[in-house]
Order: sequence, then structure tokens, then C-alpha cells
Amino acid sequence: MTHSYQTIELKTEYSSVARVTMNRPEVHNAFNAQMIEELSDCFNQLNDNKNIQIIVLEANGQSFSAGADINWMKGMVKATEAENKADSEKLAALMRCINFNAKTTIAKIQGLALGGGVGLACCCDIVLAETEAKFGLTEARLGLVPAVISPYVIDAIGTRKARRFFQSAEIFDASQAQSMGIVSEVLPTEELNSYLEKQIILLQQTGPNAKEISKKLVMSVVGRTLPQQKKIDEYTTQVIAAVRVSAEGQKGLNAFLNKDKVKW
Repeated sequence: MTHSYQTIELKTEYSSVARVTMNRPEVHNAFNAQMIEELSDCFNQLNDNKNIQIIVLEANGQSFSAGADINWMKGMVKATEAENKADSEKLAALMRCINFNAKTTIAKIQGLALGGGVGLACCCDIVLAETEAKFGLTEARLGLVPAVISPYVIDAIGTRKARRFFQSAEIFDASQAQSMGIVSEVLPTEELNSYLEKQIILLQQTGPNAKEISKKLVMSVVGRTLPQQKKIDEYTTQVIAAVRVSAEGQKGLNAFLNKDKVKW
């Protein structure tokens, strides 16, 4: 199975494994509106495809995803609060369709995973990262907050760590990301693909329905259902929309776009 996309690639292996590859290597696979739309379309289609059991989310180039694209952020600066909320709702829908996908999801991470890149990882069931990968919830450096991704990041790292890292915006390595709960396994680059294949083989030896029900079971017992998540997204998208148009958010965004250092 192949599909024509501009910012991502979709390929099928072993008839039951879909590989979704972010393909904007020149900007470290930063998000823009088109990538968000294409990823959403792709994951929704895979969710409904009865032949697919496993989805691998990966990226071409040096980095998994460096977060928001600079040109996309230019639009945030000029947009109204209502326009920012509508924009954020599209990202929230993407995170939901990955997190609540019926299929087993595996993220393979190299290089940078910043902001929304961390959010994508936290929406996946299994996360493999190369030893040299770097992570960061860096929004606060721009006077922003990781609102839309917050439910999934907090699921992964817990309340206490979220309170620290949402505020400090510090960069941390793959080993720390593993200890925090974002990453499942840390491996040398040359071992990443072979470990991924072993994981796929393990997953292919378990029942498709059992995998799907197990995932829903965990979310129902200790997490949130899809309707509950939609209600939370109403709040998180409103938060980020308000922060983007605030004086501090505008100051941070403009400084970033002008490549100035912000003095807080």
C-alpha cells in the first residue's frame, strides 16, 4: 500500500506493518499545517485498515521532529485568538488519532525531538531512540506552553516531572527520556533497526484483537476515553490560543522569528 503525500511517506511491509515517515528533513521535520493534515489523514486511514496491525512512525534526515515550523509560527503571530484555537484544534486532532489509534504504534527517534516531536512520541505505544537523541519541551523559551501535547506528555512522565520540564524548557538526552517514561528503549544507531524488527516480530505473534483491546483496556482503567480527551482538548486549545496572542507570547514568537534572544 502506498499513498501520495507531500510531507510524509507511507509504505507497507509484511502486509500488516505500515511505515509512516515524516519527510521534511531540510527543516528537521518541523510541523506545518500540511504535515499535520497529512499525518492525520494517514493515521485515520490506517486505523480503519483491517490488514494493518502495526504502525511505525519515523523520520528522514537528522532529526525526528524539531517541533513547529518557523513559517507556520509566523501565521500564529498574526492570527486572532479564534484563528489560533482553530489551528490548535487540528494539532489536537492529530495527537488524538495517534494516541487512540486501534493499531500498535512504534516511534523510532533520531536526532532532535522537541516540543510537538515529544508529543508525537508520547502518543505512541512503544518508543525506540538512538543513544545520541535529544529531547526538550522548549515552548516556555518563547513564552508559550506545551498545551495541546500536555495530556500525553503528562501520561508518560507524570505530574511532578511535567511541572519541572514544562517550566524549565531544558534539553535532556535519550537516557533521561527513558528514565522519565518517554522512551521505551535506548540503542546505538546501528542497532535501532534490528531491534525494531525484533519488536515487530513479537507483536506479530499476538492476536490483532487482543492488541487493540489491551490498548483500550489500559486507557479505560488508568487513562481517558476518546470522548473525555475531546473535552480536555477544548481546554488545552483555548489555553494555547490565549497564550499565543498574549503580550508575552507575542514577544517570544517575534523574538524567535527575528532570531533575537528574549530577555524575560
